[in-house]
Amino acid sequence: MHVQSAWETTLLGWATMALETGTHPVHAVQPDARSMDAAYAACSRLTSHHSRTFFLASALLPADKRQAVRALYAFCRLTDDTVDAAGGSAQARRVALEKWRDESLEQHPVDGSDLSSMVARAWFDARVRYHVPVGYAQQLIDGVARDLIQPRYESFDDLAAYSYGVAATVGLMAMHIIGFAGQDALPYAVRLGVALQMTNILRDVGEDWRAGRLYLPSEELAAFNLSEDDIMHMAATGNIMQPWRSFMRFQIQRNRQLYDHGVPGIALLNRDGRFAIGAAADLYRAILNEIEANDYDVFTQRAHVSRIGKLRRLPAIWWRSRRNKPLNA
Repeated sequence: MHVQSAWETTLLGWATMALETGTHPVHAVQPDARSMDAAYAACSRLTSHHSRTFFLASALLPADKRQAVRALYAFCRLTDDTVDAAGGSAQARRVALEKWRDESLEQHPVDGSDLSSMVARAWFDARVRYHVPVGYAQQLIDGVARDLIQPRYESFDDLAAYSYGVAATVGLMAMHIIGFAGQDALPYAVRLGVALQMTNILRDVGEDWRAGRLYLPSEELAAFNLSEDDIMHMAATGNIMQPWRSFMRFQIQRNRQLYDHGVPGIALLNRDGRFAIGAAADLYRAILNEIEANDYDVFTQRAHVSRIGKLRRLPAIWWRSRRNKPLNA
């Protein structure tokens, strides 16, 4: 039996609170069908360009849910890009993020032809159609905004809170699009969201370091006798230190446990969405194997699963999803 940790209790409280926010009342006239088709097509192109794994996984959904989760991805992508935009002060990016918050969550979608207008329009349609609580979208924007003020994290609990904002909220919104059995699904969605974000963090250590960020818990680095100078050295030379290998083994083991405790909740989703979410979880989890295969070098190599590797995994994922068994069994 899984014993809920302190950070899980905190994050589940946030998820429950946001669940009760509901959707904004809608009085606006919907854009015409041609305009909406163009908006969803723009979201699909954006998803395909930025995340092959998400694009492949979402392709396993029915057409209406597929376009809705790609609108969700596009909303998240533009939110992230607003904070990571090259040039400009942190204050300027904060102002831009608040402008995007207003545009993407307003009750009256703008019928413009620029990318942000089209994404906002498709996301408006998707979240209203599937009754996505606006609180989750607000929490995501707040989570992404932390990158403007917090480049370091002291403990894993701190990092889990960040991961909730930028990733678990995405899963909770996707869960509404797919459909789920009830509030019993929330803890699983939170754990799986943290697991997915931690996989991103472990894969992208080098890339994040070059951007001035280090998401690894500093107290855990210290426990393995690692300093930021060591990170800088490995990023500059690619020479992997033995304490780093031990540190990464610990991180990967915990990450796999998060998947173990999150994936069973897929059985609480509507049947037509289980394969897609199971594929996303399984393909992301496989990145951990690639990190190990690269001898924990996340500084000069970016761990990924090849397209052939992804396709080879799909039949087994489909079979396990049909049998409602944990997809990591």
